[in-house]
Amino acid sequence: QVRFVESGGGLVQTGGSLRLSCAASLSIVGLNDMGWYRQAPGKQRELVASISSIGNTNYADSVKGRFTISRDNAKNTVYLKMNSLKPEDTAVYYCNAPGLRALLGLSAWRDSWGQGTQVTVSS
Repeated sequence: QVRFVESGGGLVQTGGSLRLSCAASLSIVGLNDMGWYRQAPGKQRELVASISSIGNTNYADSVKGRFTISRDNAKNTVYLKMNSLKPEDTAVYYCNAPGLRALLGLSAWRDSWGQGTQVTVSS
């Protein structure tokens, strides 16, 4: 079974920084791309950053220049460094692999999502 455990969230003021971590229950090398998602109250979950197995990164326009995704394949861990945080960044943050649903099927993919970590940015 694949599981992800996110940590590092908290309450910060506008302009502050946080570093999120995501530990996977298996080797992330075989998962290729890894991503950080977020879901704000009343909104759909969105992909905010992704990183390939060789380190190529992509970011949503809303976080470009402020967030940095990285990965440590030896530790099966993915990180998200968030700088210049804004109130609109407030959400629960999750990690997962964008291609995992095709590998596992819908039911197992749904089970793979962790509890997430809450990020709250005060104005």
